[in-house]
Amino acid sequence: MKQKTSQTPLALAQLTAKKIVVLGAGLTGLSCVRFLKENGLTCSVNDSRDNAVSVEVFQQEFPKVSLVLGGWDTALIASADILLVSPGIDTSIAIIADAVNENCIVAGDVELYCQNSNTPILAVTGSNGKSTVVSLLAFIGKKLGKNVELGGNIGVPVLEQIQKTIDCLVLELSSFQLETLHSMNAIGATVLNISDDHLDRHKTLENYITIKQSIYNQCQTAVINRDDANTHVVDKNRNIVSFGKGTAAKGHFGLEVIEGKMQLMFGSTALIAVDELPIAGLHNALNCLAVLALGYSANWPIKEILKHIVKFEGLAHRCQLVSKYKNVQWINDSKATNVGATLAAIEGLAAIMSPDNNLYVIAGGDGKGADFIPLQSVISKHISQVYTLGKDGDEIALLANKAKTASRKVSSIEEAVNALDDVVKAGDIVLLSPACASIDMFKNFAERGNVFVNAVNDLSANDEAQTLREMS
Repeated sequence: MKQKTSQTPLALAQLTAKKIVVLGAGLTGLSCVRFLKENGLTCSVNDSRDNAVSVEVFQQEFPKVSLVLGGWDTALIASADILLVSPGIDTSIAIIADAVNENCIVAGDVELYCQNSNTPILAVTGSNGKSTVVSLLAFIGKKLGKNVELGGNIGVPVLEQIQKTIDCLVLELSSFQLETLHSMNAIGATVLNISDDHLDRHKTLENYITIKQSIYNQCQTAVINRDDANTHVVDKNRNIVSFGKGTAAKGHFGLEVIEGKMQLMFGSTALIAVDELPIAGLHNALNCLAVLALGYSANWPIKEILKHIVKFEGLAHRCQLVSKYKNVQWINDSKATNVGATLAAIEGLAAIMSPDNNLYVIAGGDGKGADFIPLQSVISKHISQVYTLGKDGDEIALLANKAKTASRKVSSIEEAVNALDDVVKAGDIVLLSPACASIDMFKNFAERGNVFVNAVNDLSANDEAQTLREMS
């Protein structure tokens, strides 16, 4: 498929005589249709799903828009001057690629936004940690008194925010969105990290890296991860701010141990101890460094960022510190529904722990046929005891036994929490990170996480009640 995706303008004035086809009738596609309608433009919509949208509801809102469901309409696609494609649609599949004419502009909603808005942008992509970083950026921006909104792969579609007066739009961008994005001019942008992901669509890791790094061609300051060469900028003339482990050069961000405590650093200046951060683990310390670097690129005062960063409560169920009962960190990572996520949580927490303290893990659920073997070595190195439950809990317990690590089978999260109350000491960490889906015991990972939070809070409440009784 030969297609123009770069410099042809999508400014509203250029669209009046164009045949526009929107592929995808989900939230993103409908936001494109709505934006076009509000600006006196029309289009056609095509979705391969039979029930992508209620035809009656669609026709009530868009009476002049043609809607084709149940398959890709190759004649309609071939007639398009402009294809506005939702991120979940792979335009390289033969039925679409063969139909697109060589003069067609293929773009996404973020590209359309960027060609019709001058709102300042901070942009974030990467394989892991995107949602945490953009949510923390937005939180801090608002605390600084700025009108900040989230968009892209999180929050509401960007075109629904185009009429707002915004000081800064924080964009989370997936590789799918970056495929059709060429005109963004972000203040700062980062590729947080790169690991094998979405290779079913992108085919090779090299192609995936190229797509991720395209964000750097569309920003004033590139924020790179020193520890991951795949995030580094090829164009050395571009303004670069880096973050990573170890000592940082002047004007860059790092991590150092000072007087026995790991600190976030700006050059040689210590900023804040890692154990004062509201989100746990080395991986989240690096996420906080990325936030600092992006804020710095936008001229947000570092002291002000630090003042507010400690107030962030984190994203629910993602390595979320829920209590420091008994001076133990009780961490809810119920969103860890696969082995990779649990590995990241364990290794991230182990990296910032004192060797005198213990890390306990609650794991298990429906593994959906996953290979748990990669957990064995990290359990052996870092875990004091594993509490297992659910459909595949016994498999994890078997790995723990092979790793010569104690395990205990429990029937519920509450049982695990209550048992742990008897063994933990100050400085220890209790981590709910199941490495499994929740569907064998819960509606979803959120319900599972809430059960853990409630069980921990009950411990604290019961302890306070006992203390009051003893004092009375």
